[in-house]
Amino acid sequence: MTENLTKNDFLNGRVRLWQPKGGYRAGVDPVLLAASIPAKPGNLVLELGCGAGAAFMCLAARVQGLVCHGVEMQDTYAALARQNAAENHTDATIWGSDIADLPADLRHMQFDHVFANPPYFDRAASTAAHDPGRDFAMGEGTALAVWVAVAAKRLAAKGTATFIHRAERLPELLSLMQTKLGSLEVLPLQPRVGKDAGLVLVRGRKGGRAAFRLHAPVMLHEGEKHISDGESYTPQIRAVLRDGAPLPFA
Repeated sequence: MTENLTKNDFLNGRVRLWQPKGGYRAGVDPVLLAASIPAKPGNLVLELGCGAGAAFMCLAARVQGLVCHGVEMQDTYAALARQNAAENHTDATIWGSDIADLPADLRHMQFDHVFANPPYFDRAASTAAHDPGRDFAMGEGTALAVWVAVAAKRLAAKGTATFIHRAERLPELLSLMQTKLGSLEVLPLQPRVGKDAGLVLVRGRKGGRAAFRLHAPVMLHEGEKHISDGESYTPQIRAVLRDGAPLPFA
């Protein structure tokens, strides 16, 4: 039944995604996350908290020959991810599971890249959303430490873990990652000229030994403020969102 769903295009229609009309709906964040993953053809990749599948499917559209796995706790979204993967001809296995209690078969697997768009908001310090699916996706029910620990455990040697998160959570995220991963890198996503970065992409490597690297910010929108009804993405971000181009982080 699709009366409570919409089908939305990503990457100029290269990915078509069924999503709930209400509740959590994928925006640009999972597309930016997908564009940042340094995957190569044939790699084994895992998305934690995959929702309806936007991130791993945008990654698979950019890099051919990936073997994708996704973990999603909410049954409705896990079912949508399976349907979306099948309709987009994406080689993907979706595990309906809490990331803190992965199935035994998945715990025996290792991946070249693990990535996630964890819930941004500490529910103890924020207001819950009215829709349960949206609240689950946006409100942190599983501690950020668990997301980092699970990602690190599932990585093969030299594999990468990449997260997109709010800038104010960066100190916490780096502190957690540096105990389990090396070669930490941060790419700030700056909304406009003169504005502080609202989001960050953060990556670590299993067994990495490189010095910490803070990349130059990537600008999302042109101009100092939004002055028209049309979109104002920079050419670089437009290429990411429309053409599946990688971010420099990748």
